[in-house]
Amino acid sequence: MKIVLLADLHGNMVATEAMERELDRICPDDIWFLGDAVGKGPESDKTCDWARTHCRHWLAGNWDTDMVRYPDFNAYFIQQLGQERIDWLNSLPLEDELEISGIRFRLVHGRFLDPLYLSYDSDEKLREGFRFHDGRPEASGLICADSHRPFVRPLEGGYALNTGSVGNNLSLPRAHALLLEGEEGPAPLRITILSVPYDNKMAAERADLYPDLPRKESFQREVMTGIYSR
Repeated sequence: MKIVLLADLHGNMVATEAMERELDRICPDDIWFLGDAVGKGPESDKTCDWARTHCRHWLAGNWDTDMVRYPDFNAYFIQQLGQERIDWLNSLPLEDELEISGIRFRLVHGRFLDPLYLSYDSDEKLREGFRFHDGRPEASGLICADSHRPFVRPLEGGYALNTGSVGNNLSLPRAHALLLEGEEGPAPLRITILSVPYDNKMAAERADLYPDLPRKESFQREVMTGIYSR
């Protein structure tokens, strides 16, 4: 059983299409989307549609829910997306669970339901992510996104994993995702970070086709360098 978990497409179709080619090569049995289909990049409508078409399970991220919570700040993206896509994003759950090889993972984007989880956070903070907000029994692992940096952390009694970002990964500007390979019931589990190169220059130049894109130069700098622009 091959399961891919990915997130943070952020309007970057060049990176998303590179990840799609890798998925075609891997042929996963299931694909989970862990939030932030939209925002930042120039083609949020297209990355939103890609997530709906190519994934079988979805969670909402902070940018997805921010379309409704902060309509004035996100006016450009709201106009690009249209009401039907926004309604879909607003319908997505904020947490879910996945069991593979006898390990039950809690899945969450991160903010705004949880804090931002980083690779260097304390074990205590990451273990908080094992606890569901909807009353379900505590999980034995956490898979999140939001930080735009993939990581695998073994903790006492479980694992904390981060998908990294497909469209806006920081530190290393490649498209990232997680691949889990396992079985039903207790069995070995293989955890792989997918790190897929894409044409960063093309992604930056694509943004120039959208002159009204907010904070366009910041997005271009991030996809070229992996350095976060405040």
